[in-house]
Amino acid sequence: MSIEQIAAEALRLPPKERALLAESLWESLSAPYEAAAEMDDQTALALAFERDREIEAGAVSPLSHEEMMAKLRQ
Repeated sequence: MSIEQIAAEALRLPPKERALLAESLWESLSAPYEAAAEMDDQTALALAFERDREIEAGAVSPLSHEEMMAKLRQ
Protein backbone atom coordinates (compact mmCIF):
# COMPACT_ATOMS: atom_id res chain seq x y z
CA MET A 1 0.00 0.00 0.00
CA SER A 2 1.37 3.46 -0.86
CA ILE A 3 1.55 6.36 1.58
CA GLU A 4 -1.23 8.07 -0.36
CA GLN A 5 -3.46 5.01 0.03
CA ILE A 6 -2.70 4.71 3.72
CA ALA A 7 -3.39 8.42 4.23
CA ALA A 8 -6.68 8.18 2.35
CA GLU A 9 -7.76 5.27 4.53
CA ALA A 10 -6.63 7.01 7.72
CA LEU A 11 -8.58 10.14 6.80
CA ARG A 12 -11.75 8.06 6.68
CA LEU A 13 -11.39 7.27 10.39
CA PRO A 14 -13.42 9.20 12.96
CA PRO A 15 -11.52 12.15 14.51
CA LYS A 16 -10.75 10.40 17.80
CA GLU A 17 -9.28 7.37 16.00
CA ARG A 18 -7.23 9.65 13.71
CA ALA A 19 -5.85 11.41 16.78
CA LEU A 20 -4.88 8.07 18.34
CA LEU A 21 -3.21 7.00 15.09
CA ALA A 22 -1.32 10.29 14.83
CA GLU A 23 -0.16 9.99 18.42
CA SER A 24 0.98 6.42 17.84
CA LEU A 25 2.93 7.39 14.72
CA TRP A 26 4.49 10.40 16.45
CA GLU A 27 5.58 8.33 19.41
CA SER A 28 7.09 5.70 17.11
CA LEU A 29 9.73 8.21 16.01
CA SER A 30 12.99 8.08 17.88
CA ALA A 31 13.33 11.35 19.79
CA PRO A 32 10.70 13.28 17.77
CA TYR A 33 11.40 16.59 19.53
CA GLU A 34 15.09 16.70 18.68
CA ALA A 35 16.22 18.91 15.83
CA ALA A 36 17.10 17.00 12.65
CA ALA A 37 20.61 18.39 12.79
CA GLU A 38 22.55 18.55 16.00
CA MET A 39 21.88 22.17 16.87
CA ASP A 40 22.30 23.80 20.25
CA ASP A 41 19.60 26.07 21.64
CA GLN A 42 21.48 29.27 20.84
CA THR A 43 21.94 28.25 17.19
CA ALA A 44 18.30 27.17 16.88
CA LEU A 45 17.11 30.45 18.38
CA ALA A 46 19.34 32.47 16.04
CA LEU A 47 17.92 30.54 13.08
CA ALA A 48 14.36 31.22 14.25
CA PHE A 49 15.07 34.95 14.58
CA GLU A 50 16.69 35.00 11.13
CA ARG A 51 13.65 33.27 9.59
CA ASP A 52 11.39 35.83 11.30
CA ARG A 53 13.48 38.70 9.90
CA GLU A 54 13.28 37.19 6.40
CA ILE A 55 9.48 37.00 6.64
CA GLU A 56 9.18 40.53 8.03
CA ALA A 57 11.44 41.88 5.26
CA GLY A 58 9.40 40.14 2.60
CA ALA A 59 12.40 38.09 1.45
CA VAL A 60 10.40 34.89 1.91
CA SER A 61 6.72 34.12 2.21
CA PRO A 62 5.41 31.94 5.02
CA LEU A 63 3.28 28.91 4.19
CA SER A 64 0.09 27.91 5.94
CA HIS A 65 -0.06 24.42 7.40
CA GLU A 66 -2.32 23.36 4.52
CA GLU A 67 0.12 24.71 1.91
CA MET A 68 3.05 22.98 3.57
CA MET A 69 1.24 19.65 3.74
CA ALA A 70 0.21 19.94 0.07
CA LYS A 71 3.86 20.53 -0.91
CA LEU A 72 5.00 17.56 1.16
CA ARG A 73 2.47 15.31 -0.56
CA GLN A 74 3.80 16.16 -4.05
